[in-house]
Amino acid sequence: MKFTKMHGLGNDYIYFDCTRSNDITDPEKLSKELSHRNFGVGGDGIVLILRSEIADFRMRMFNADGSEGKMCGNATRCIGKYVFERGLTDKHTITLETLAGIKTLKLFTNRETVESVEVDMGKAVLQAEEIPVISQEKTVIGQMVDLGGFSEKITCVSMGNPHCILFCNNVDELDLKKVGPKFENSKIFPDRVNTEFVEIIDDTTLKMRVWERGSGETMACGTGACAVAVAAVLNGFCQRDTEITVKLLGGDLLIKYMTDETVYMRGPATFVFDGEII
Repeated sequence: MKFTKMHGLGNDYIYFDCTRSNDITDPEKLSKELSHRNFGVGGDGIVLILRSEIADFRMRMFNADGSEGKMCGNATRCIGKYVFERGLTDKHTITLETLAGIKTLKLFTNRETVESVEVDMGKAVLQAEEIPVISQEKTVIGQMVDLGGFSEKITCVSMGNPHCILFCNNVDELDLKKVGPKFENSKIFPDRVNTEFVEIIDDTTLKMRVWERGSGETMACGTGACAVAVAAVLNGFCQRDTEITVKLLGGDLLIKYMTDETVYMRGPATFVFDGEII
């Protein structure tokens, strides 16, 4: 079984080309086994690249704990690079079916190399019940909420998966291993939640760390960066229709939250190595 290790700003997954045949019958178990960084290949999970009846390609992604995610922004960029550079398509704009809907990817190339990928991430979901987050309000934007023994001012956004955003003074000093699980497993998040801790640098620059449900702290999260930019605009820190640089542990992503509520994400994708499970 051949695989390719790729990362988007350090958010690393193990990719399987299932466009010709798919022999993976238990991706949940496989993800748990291969993602282990001491006893497996090591990664934040696995991604299956499949054919689609309604788009150019289809993606399934599984977290390191075996749970299936609806969407991963960094993985979509890696898929764009993979299918172009491995000869599965010659298109510079492709569509990708995900559990969060069809995403459009624009590939920026230099000859045969994909240097960056812009993803139309669709519109951010703000309705509490659709995220989901349990709240008496229709939306949770800059609201103080009880998280089970402690209270924080949070903003909740879905980019196909649920995000909880907190604005902090110094994200480098946070002990995410301690505070991250408290948010992920809070009873107000029925499906658990990805949590972003954000420091405002200026009106076009944000710095964030992320605790991803099922994976812990990761180097980057594409949907998280999008949710952070949306939350920053909604809380008055940044402006719409303006490119916002989101600085993550693994590097920078460029995010735009448009007047029509569409979110665009642009960033790199990188091959690490190819391997085979025998």
